[in-house]
Amino acid sequence: MKWFHSLRWRLLILFFLVSYIPLMFFSSVLLERMESYYLEESKEAKIKQANMIATQIKEENYLVDNSNSSLFKALITNKSNENNGRVLVVDASGFVVMDSSDAAINMTLMNSTVLSALNNQKAAEKYEDLPVMIASVPVLDKDKKVVVGAVVLVTSIEDVFLPIKDLKSQVNLLSLIIALLAGLMSFATSSFITKPLKTLMKFVQKITNGQLDQKVNVVGNDEIAELGNAFNHMAEQLQRVEQSRQEFVSNVSHELKTPLSSIKVLTESLMFQEDVPVEMYKEFFEDINSEVDRLNSIISDLLTLVRLDQREIPLNITEVNLNEMIQNLLKRLAPLAKKKNINLIYESHREVIAEIDMVKLSLALTNLVENAIKYTPEGGEVTVILQGDLQDAIITVQDTGIGIAKEEQSRIFERFYRTDKTRNRETGGTGLGLAITYKTIVMHNGSIVVESEEGKGSTFSAQIPLRHVWEGGTK
Repeated sequence: MKWFHSLRWRLLILFFLVSYIPLMFFSSVLLERMESYYLEESKEAKIKQANMIATQIKEENYLVDNSNSSLFKALITNKSNENNGRVLVVDASGFVVMDSSDAAINMTLMNSTVLSALNNQKAAEKYEDLPVMIASVPVLDKDKKVVVGAVVLVTSIEDVFLPIKDLKSQVNLLSLIIALLAGLMSFATSSFITKPLKTLMKFVQKITNGQLDQKVNVVGNDEIAELGNAFNHMAEQLQRVEQSRQEFVSNVSHELKTPLSSIKVLTESLMFQEDVPVEMYKEFFEDINSEVDRLNSIISDLLTLVRLDQREIPLNITEVNLNEMIQNLLKRLAPLAKKKNINLIYESHREVIAEIDMVKLSLALTNLVENAIKYTPEGGEVTVILQGDLQDAIITVQDTGIGIAKEEQSRIFERFYRTDKTRNRETGGTGLGLAITYKTIVMHNGSIVVESEEGKGSTFSAQIPLRHVWEGGTK
């Protein structure tokens, strides 16, 4: 059954079914309508024939006057031959008084059509599953105009069903041929669809094997071309992820190696020197302690990011007054700004209440404000603006600092990414603060963007929904 797993064979079967099933359904409905139409036509014709017999019986008053029974018998026999069927006449009680075949004489005949006729209603119906039509019409008294009996005409309607039966066979055969042709045409043309898919599968296999520098040649604007473009975009993204991973490993190695190297140099200096003064021991141990603190800070931030990525740190969502939270945050950072003679400004024109994790979001905003203070020269300004509407809170942090180059703005939220390529750490930090800020805001279903110009300052804008939406709906 390996052939069944081939796309071309699946297309063949699919096109066959898609063609055959609608054709069969359409032909079935059409033939049923035709059969119903001809059946109704046949009913009207048989009622008309039976009515002509009933009229003659009425005119001759055969059901009331029994003196002309021989003529009555001759009439019934003659009409039976003319209509190529069987004619029965019953009285008002359903008692058979005349039968062209003499088989039901003196018997009672009662069925739905006879009952309708005795109730002065003309009726006709097909007899069960046989190609036989039974038509019954009332016979009225010549003078009193009351029902005195009924004429029952039983005739074959095989001439109606035989053409329909032949037509049904032809339609079924034609539907099968058309469906097979459609399937074969799809099988023949499916190579135009499967060929680019097979090519794409080869590239996918190469990417699976680690060859990420793959790119398919896209031709046209159809769905296959869209799939090719999607594949190329995916390959580019995978290359970026791999490049980012390599850079991250390199950055982590560098960040950890630097303080370790410093510690090694300091300890070796103490180990290989004789008669080292106590003051030097104290100074070197202070430096070693500082480097250990830096290592601890880097590792803590790394663990925080990993836990944020894996959603191991749950959000403790509560309703928080953002005005109060930001004011408290700025009070804590005011001494840092005062050391550099930086004017710390807070602006808000309305009270904003939001459902947030106050601890985590406060830490994220602290990172933004601290960075603004760090990279703003003495005498500059850092402004925090809180705005809100019916759906979102917008927190903006502006500074008059050194700014960020345009080509680097898209990467500043990456881990360990530094705009200072020399990795000068005079400003401190682990290079993970903005990454933690970005991840925290995203966990709040928010977004953050940056606008900056070198030498003029930067503006970070964080947008956070007032109502926190959990996975699966609002909690």
